[in-house]
Amino acid sequence: MQASLQAKHNSGAANWQTRLREWWFRHRSLIGFVFIAPWFAGLIIFDVMPFIYNLYLSFTDYQIGTRGAPPWIGLDNYIKIFTEDKFFSKSMYNTVYYLGFSVPLRLFLAFFIALILNLRVRGMQIYRTLFYVPSVVPLIAATVIFAGLLNTRYGMINQLFVLVGIPPVRWLSSPDWIKPSLIILSLWGFGAQMIIFLAGLQSIPQDLYEAAAIDGGGSLRRLRHITVPLMTPTIFFNLLIGVIGGFQVFLQVFVMIDTNGGPLQAGLVYMLHVYNKAFRDFEFGYAAALSVILFLIIFFFTVALVYSSNRWVYYGDEESNEA
Repeated sequence: MQASLQAKHNSGAANWQTRLREWWFRHRSLIGFVFIAPWFAGLIIFDVMPFIYNLYLSFTDYQIGTRGAPPWIGLDNYIKIFTEDKFFSKSMYNTVYYLGFSVPLRLFLAFFIALILNLRVRGMQIYRTLFYVPSVVPLIAATVIFAGLLNTRYGMINQLFVLVGIPPVRWLSSPDWIKPSLIILSLWGFGAQMIIFLAGLQSIPQDLYEAAAIDGGGSLRRLRHITVPLMTPTIFFNLLIGVIGGFQVFLQVFVMIDTNGGPLQAGLVYMLHVYNKAFRDFEFGYAAALSVILFLIIFFFTVALVYSSNRWVYYGDEESNEA
C-alpha cells in the first residue's frame, strides 16, 4: 500500500515537472518580456512621455509661472523661428561648422592612434591606457582646464607661443578663433572612439594580411584594400554617434565662453540657443519648438547616413549571404 502511494506521488511529481517544462517552452518569450520590463518602463517614462509632452508644448505659449493649461498657439512658434529668430540660423551655422570639422578630425585621430596601438610592441597596454584616460575625465573638468590653457594672457599655449616669437592668439575672445578652440577641445576625448576602432582592428583575420603579404602587398596596400574596407562598419558607427553628439554640443561653450556665445555670437551653438530661450527668456514653448526642430534635423541626418551606408559600408559576410 505504501509502495503504491509512493509511486503515485512520484508520478504526480513527474507530471507536474513535465507540465512546468512545457509551460516554460510555450511562454519563454513572455519571461523575456518580464526581464526587459524595467527598461521598457524607463523608456516610456523618461523618453517617450517627455518627448510627447515637449511636442505638445511646442504648439503652446508656455512660460514659467503659467497656471493651468498653457495657451495653444498652433504653429506660431515654428513660424517665428524661421521668419523672426535671427539667432536660429546663426546657431545652426555655428553648430554645423563645429560638427563638420570636429567629427572628421576626431575620427581620423582616433583611427590613426588605434592603428599605432594595434602594433605588437612591448608595453603596449600602458600606451593604450594613457591614450584612453583623457576620455574618462569629466567633460566639465577638461573644459575648465582648456579654458586656462587657452587664456589670452596667462594660458600656457600663448606663453609657449611668446617663447618662440609667435604673437599670442585671442582664442576665446576673437570671433575668428572661438570655433577652432571648440574644435581643438573636442579632440581631447577621442579615447572612446579609439577603443572601438582598436576592437575592430583586432577582429580582422590575420590570414588576410598574410595572404596579401605573400602576394607582394605592402603596408599601404593592405591598409587600403583590407583594413579600411573591413573597418567601415566601425567607422560608420563612430561617425553616426559623432554626428548625433556634435549637434548636441553645449557644455563646452557654456563653461568656456558664456551664454551669449562670445563676441558676435561666434560660439552660439544650437543647444545654447535653446538653453537661452528656456532658462534666460523663460519661453519654454518656444524652446520646445527649437528642440523639436533639432530632433528632426538629427533624425534626417541619421536616416541619410543609414541609407548611404549601403554604398560604402562593407560587411564581410555579404558574399556568403548572397550565395
